[in-house]
Amino acid sequence: MSPSPRMRKDEFYAKIVPLDAGRLRKMLWELYWRGGKELRERIEALLNPEKSKKRGPQLPDGELLLEDVHDFAALARSGAYMGGTREVSRNERSKWRVTFRQFVKDAGLLLGHGSPECGAPALEALIDLACETKEIMYFHSDDPVAAMRLVVSEQAHLLWKSYLAHDGFATFARQAVAQLIRWESPYGWTVYGEGWVADRETTLASVLVQMLKGHDAWVEFTDAYLAGLDDVAPAPAAVGGHRKTSWQEDRDRARALENRTRNLAEWNELVLDHLHGTDAEDRLNRLVRHPALKGPERIFLKARLAYMQGDQDQAQQLLKKCLKTLPGHRGFLAFAGQIGLPSTGH
Repeated sequence: MSPSPRMRKDEFYAKIVPLDAGRLRKMLWELYWRGGKELRERIEALLNPEKSKKRGPQLPDGELLLEDVHDFAALARSGAYMGGTREVSRNERSKWRVTFRQFVKDAGLLLGHGSPECGAPALEALIDLACETKEIMYFHSDDPVAAMRLVVSEQAHLLWKSYLAHDGFATFARQAVAQLIRWESPYGWTVYGEGWVADRETTLASVLVQMLKGHDAWVEFTDAYLAGLDDVAPAPAAVGGHRKTSWQEDRDRARALENRTRNLAEWNELVLDHLHGTDAEDRLNRLVRHPALKGPERIFLKARLAYMQGDQDQAQQLLKKCLKTLPGHRGFLAFAGQIGLPSTGH
């Protein structure tokens, strides 16, 4: 059965003329109480015109946003925005940065208005994609993160504050640790390191320092960090087993471990500074030997810890190894002067 046609305005007015104020109030109440959310909000806006002017922005549909973000990321990784497939039109390919910015804005609105269940995973997926663009060309841009106008450190801070406010410290620590390991970039996320975005970037380690209040928070977060490193550490090689990887694969894996250690160097040193001399110092011995870290930056971490623990000779021997690999490293040279090791005597 087709619905009855709507009355014209004059017909509607003619119908309500005989009704007294009590009947009209009852009708309005029935509509308000039994109507949908949109109808209730429109009635409230009419009843409270001043309040309606102060209403916040219209929130996006969280589930639809999350689905759209995942589709966008999948298409980008498939090469669709580079013209590799016909799934994305020429017009959409040229507007990718506009689409990305809108997704970030919508995810931020959800987080800012207490709807993290879809906003948080959407923003995480967008930051993941943005971080990948520094190494992989998904879009026609020399500097995708600058084109996105995405300040990764600001968005990570927004995301982590949401975890902390809505899910508690344990969930915040677990999520933030995994993201810190994936996202940290000591020199920023833009390709050229200059411009509007680069000027606003800071390291994720600096963001976390602001968020960890007190010794207990540092200990709990460090425990989560060590667990996160366990998750990404390479599996131990089987003793006496046959070789299953090529030399190229082994070299690429070692390079990835060294890059991770270099990216996390500032954070690792902050952990040393905050936990040395406390009842949680045992975590530091585990950190400096962790198999998820590799290369001269890990050796330098061991040298710093040895010096903190009063073993200057060990610190000097370890630092000599670091300087042999990276003789011009400013941090290594500064530490050499601190511990009495001639910078040219390696």
